[in-house]
Amino acid sequence: MKTKSTRKNKVNVVTLGCSKNTFDSEIMMAQLKANSFDVGHERNEESEIVIINTCGFIDNAKQESIDTILQYVNAKQQGLVDKVYVTGCLSERYRSDLEQEIPEVDAYFGTRELPRLLKTLKADYKYELVGERLLTTPNHYAYFKIAEGCDRPCSFCAIPLMRGQHVSTPMDQLLKNATQLAKQGVKELLLIAQDLTYYGLDIYKKRNLAELLDKLSDIEGIEWIRLHYAFPAGFPMDVLDVMRERSNVCNYLDIPLQHGSTAMLKAMRRGITREKTEELIDAIRQKVPGIALRTTLIAGFPGETAQDFEEMMGFVERSRFDRLGIFTYSHEDNTHAFSMTDDVPDAIKQQRADAVMELQSGISYELNQAKVGNTYKTLFDRVEGDYFIGRTEFDSPEVDNEVRVKRTPSLYVPIGAFSQVKITSADHYDLYGDIF
Repeated sequence: MKTKSTRKNKVNVVTLGCSKNTFDSEIMMAQLKANSFDVGHERNEESEIVIINTCGFIDNAKQESIDTILQYVNAKQQGLVDKVYVTGCLSERYRSDLEQEIPEVDAYFGTRELPRLLKTLKADYKYELVGERLLTTPNHYAYFKIAEGCDRPCSFCAIPLMRGQHVSTPMDQLLKNATQLAKQGVKELLLIAQDLTYYGLDIYKKRNLAELLDKLSDIEGIEWIRLHYAFPAGFPMDVLDVMRERSNVCNYLDIPLQHGSTAMLKAMRRGITREKTEELIDAIRQKVPGIALRTTLIAGFPGETAQDFEEMMGFVERSRFDRLGIFTYSHEDNTHAFSMTDDVPDAIKQQRADAVMELQSGISYELNQAKVGNTYKTLFDRVEGDYFIGRTEFDSPEVDNEVRVKRTPSLYVPIGAFSQVKITSADHYDLYGDIF
């Protein structure tokens, strides 16, 4: 066992959950580094301090967070770690329960308590560093959070309980942050928020995502800007004008729709019908021909009948989304839906989710086959086995399709560089090609 002195001031930050947590961890790490801590992200070597940034969204995520806490508490009991701190959404939502059930953790912090966490570590919150981060992603792309919290009333969602109400980051601060990232070599910004389309309503009294996009696209060095987590009701169509006019705004939109049944959408309090959703999808595709649409659905919401599910299957089949994910419904306490009876058995929820993904797999295969013979600008993220792995503008890292180019002794593809790739073959979720 290493002695304590060899790991003095070494901090290991462990991040669970979504890209918004990744962003928060990177902010925390920059603050720790500025306070002379030796900070790393999910490092393997022993550290004096472990900070776990948790997720509390649905049951599986909560269980992963709890298991990770217990793992590091066990390491602490073995003398491998001196202090274990827990922050993030699970801690915000269930702090009192966690304090009782896992008292071995040295302290728990909520989603908006970074200054208090730093103070506990005898560190100062440095206001001059606002917006600065230590990237945990490859250096050529970065998640870019433009707002915190959410004002939407979705009945299934606990995010407002953990993240609070919607608060937009001022545009001048975002432009400053993006310029700094570009200077560091970031080429792709992945815009994230609980709801991108609400951006600006709180501070500018209007939806301002289009103006923000327009100004971000002027920043030298930013070659791709990608939009995640757009809300369908009240979608600001002027965003699509910027997407069409600006070559560095990717023809890509992540728009979680949650269901394809009007009855279920009403129960979910989404503020839109299936018919209006389909009209929106058509309008988006007309404004930006060739746009890649990614969505997320929920199977087994309370009261979901076989007819509701068949309506969702028909919706998926007609819509032919480029990318799709589906969750089984998680009955979350203190949400509006918690007062409903969770009446769809878990096995049925999973069967329905599997059926949607089987349908989507066929759609994805057909759409990918149509790409064979075409050439696409591709950003390369990493080397894996016998392949250089990249993405087109229609794919976000970790969740979407990848482009695989076979390694050869004579071929060198720099990571973080763009190349033109001609697609030679495709399967359900990957494209294969040659550097053009």
